[in-house]
Amino acid sequence: MKHGKKYVEAAKQIDRMTAYESADAISLVKKTAIAKFDETVEVHIRTGCDGRHAEQQVRGAVVLPNGTGKTVKVLVFAKGDKVNEAEAAGADYVGGDELIPKIQHDGWLDFDVVVATPDMMGVVGRLGKILGPKGLMPNPKAGTVTMDVTKAINDIKAGKIEYRLDKSNIIHVPIGKVSFTEEKLQENFDALMEAIVKARPSALKGQYLRSITLSSTMGPGVKVSVARY
Repeated sequence: MKHGKKYVEAAKQIDRMTAYESADAISLVKKTAIAKFDETVEVHIRTGCDGRHAEQQVRGAVVLPNGTGKTVKVLVFAKGDKVNEAEAAGADYVGGDELIPKIQHDGWLDFDVVVATPDMMGVVGRLGKILGPKGLMPNPKAGTVTMDVTKAINDIKAGKIEYRLDKSNIIHVPIGKVSFTEEKLQENFDALMEAIVKARPSALKGQYLRSITLSSTMGPGVKVSVARY
């Protein structure tokens, strides 16, 4: 992959062989963000897990203390009193069966997170083939299948993010924007790492966290030392 001149210049500021302390890595990511827009700061964590085994899956959610800097649209599947509760809590869209054809046939996906009450999972299950691959399927582990829709919506709007292994056993998550202060990014990074360390599968033998890389959307990656984790 060929990179542009700006990227190459930015990459020169980073020593590829060094695993930096997180504070130094965050500082470098901010310095080497080259795009004209406010880039997202991302964390990529390579694990020693084998996600093909259920007992080695890593999945959960964490509320970042300073949010993600992104406005998140929440869709809630609910019925009865829970519809009013979801609307009062600030859900962007609330509905039930009537939303199925809109998503299935019209390709409507104008939302970032889906929350469902447990009694609606039969309905939501029919959308598995569409929502699953996009990582939008509600999940009890992530707190998105719940009767407490108010808490779920409040947490998501406050900066809750989900983390899970991809097919290569890597976790990719946003921790804020380049415009955030280094302190805010550091607090978000620490909250994320604490959650991921706690989520270590008990069945895993050997090294859990193999490498951590921080980057902005368009900028070069910066390695973070895994020693303290």
